[in-house]
Amino acid sequence: MLDLLFLIGGLVLTLFSANWLVDGASSIAKRFNVSDLVIGLTIVALGTSTPELAINIFSAIEGSTNLAIANVLGSNIANILLILGVASLFSPLVISSNTTWKEIPFGLLAVVVLGLMANDLWLDRDANGNFISRTDGMILLCFLIIFFVYTFEMARKEPDQTDDVHVISIWKSVFLVVVGIVGLFIGGKLLVDGAIGLATMAGVSERVIGLTIVAIGTSLPELAAAVVAARKGKTDMAIGNVIGSNILNIFLVLGVTATIKPMPYIAEASNYDLGLVALASFLLFGASFLYTPKMISKREGIVFTILYVVYLVSLVLFKG
Repeated sequence: MLDLLFLIGGLVLTLFSANWLVDGASSIAKRFNVSDLVIGLTIVALGTSTPELAINIFSAIEGSTNLAIANVLGSNIANILLILGVASLFSPLVISSNTTWKEIPFGLLAVVVLGLMANDLWLDRDANGNFISRTDGMILLCFLIIFFVYTFEMARKEPDQTDDVHVISIWKSVFLVVVGIVGLFIGGKLLVDGAIGLATMAGVSERVIGLTIVAIGTSLPELAAAVVAARKGKTDMAIGNVIGSNILNIFLVLGVTATIKPMPYIAEASNYDLGLVALASFLLFGASFLYTPKMISKREGIVFTILYVVYLVSLVLFKG
C-alpha cells in the first residue's frame, strides 16, 4: 500500500512540477529573448533529468550499476519513442533544421562515444573487462561543456521571435523553475521507489526494472513537460527537452555517476540497449523526412508509441 501511495503521489507531483517548470522557463526565454529550443535543450532538460541523476547516484553508491546504466539507456529509448510519440498525439511536433542536422546528430554522437568507452574488452582486448571508468566519466563531462557552449552560442544567434508566451516577473519565473525542478526530483524519487517496491515483489531482474519501470518513472517528467509544452504550442521546447535530456543523460548523468564510482558494463546486454537508443535516434531523424516533412505528426507518433509497447512486451516476455 505504501509503494502504491508513493507511485501515485510521485506521479501527481511530477505532473504539477512539469507545468510550473515549463511556465517559468518559457517566461525566462521570452524575457531574455532566447529561443524556446535553447531553453528546452538546457533549463527544462536539466530539470527533467534530475530524477535520472538522483537514481543513478544512489544506485552507484549502493553498487547497483546495472540499474544505473539500464536507467539511462531505458530512459533515452522512452524519451524518443514514448514521449515524442505521445506528445505528437496532442499537437504535431515541428522539427527545425537545426534540430535535424545538429541536435539529433549530437545525440547520436553521445551514443557512439559511450559505446566506444564502454567496450574496452572488445576494442582493446583489456583483460580487466568493460568498465566506464572515472576517466571516461570526466571525458563525458567535457563533452557536456561542449554541448552547453554550442547551445549558448545558438541562443546568441537565434533570439526568440514568438509573442504568445505569458511573461511574468523574473523572480516569479525563477521561483517556478526552482520549485518545478525540486518537485520533479522529489516526485521522480517517490515514483521510482514505489515502482521498484512493487516490481521487486514480482521477482523481476534489476536490468529489466531499470529498462522499464525505473526508466519510465524517471522519464515521466520529460513526458509531462513535453505534453504540456505541446498543448501550449511550444513544440520547439517539447523536441528540445527530449533531445537535450537524452544528451544530458549520457554526458551529465553517466559522467557524474562514473566519476563518483566506476561502473562495470555488461556488453552482451547493454550493447543491445545502446543499439536501440541509436535506432530510435535514427527513426527520429527519418521522421523529419517521411509523410509530413519537418514534423512528427500523429501518424508517426502512433508508430513510435506502438514500437515502444512492442519493446516493453519483448523485455517482459524474454526477461530482457
